[in-house]
Amino acid sequence: MPASADVTSAVDATSAVRAIRGAIQLEVDEREHVLSSTRELVSSVLETNCLTEDDVISIMFTATSDVHSEFPAVAARELGLGDVPLMCTQELDIVGAMPRVIRLMALVNTPLRRDEISHVYLRGATALRRDLAQ
Repeated sequence: MPASADVTSAVDATSAVRAIRGAIQLEVDEREHVLSSTRELVSSVLETNCLTEDDVISIMFTATSDVHSEFPAVAARELGLGDVPLMCTQELDIVGAMPRVIRLMALVNTPLRRDEISHVYLRGATALRRDLAQ
């Protein structure tokens, strides 16, 4: 038996890899606010979609160019996602774009169908995707 064969036993046969989007607008660019807001966003994505930390494959965070005080991934590590691949990058700096926004795209294992996934947009970020906002 190949060494990789036992890896699939950790994932239920009815699960699929799904992408979940989310965003939150910050009131200010201050370290503690970035961390608490990012924890709120990540926790909301997990809770809304009935996920545990073990279901998370990876999370990509983006932040608008006016967010400088902390990496959003630090907050995810504080939530217990230290062994999950996390990456932060800067969002495109588009004229007129909403300021102080942290976005995420989480890849997860879930039995939910694509149309059952709940994408999470909080605070002012609800304006980004009114069709998906909670």
